[in-house]
Amino acid sequence: MFSKTADPISAPTARPATSGSNSARSVLGPDLRITGEISSTGSVEVLGEIDGNITANGLIIGQEGRVKGSVSAHSVEIKGRFDGKIGCESFTLRSTAQVKADVRTNAIVIESGAEIDGRFLKPKG
Repeated sequence: MFSKTADPISAPTARPATSGSNSARSVLGPDLRITGEISSTGSVEVLGEIDGNITANGLIIGQEGRVKGSVSAHSVEIKGRFDGKIGCESFTLRSTAQVKADVRTNAIVIESGAEIDGRFLKPKG
């Protein structure tokens, strides 16, 4: 009739499912400016400035974030600025995004207010 439930304070919180491994998310803070290559098996959230190439399972560019370079990821979500090339499965532009890019993707979401200058291409195959 009664059952013991897990303590809500100590219960682990569920993370959204992502394709691939359940690797952690790396957050690059607003005080960081990085020039070079970034590679991760998990997701990367950019709140600062990156000048270089990023390879990751997922990429989120925060509202104050800026990336210039090439990106290869399963999913890409942009709230800030991006200038370069993107190859991904799913691509999301939030209303605050400012993007100059050629994007190769299978799925696109663009919120009203987002700015894009570039091309969208669907991968062959």
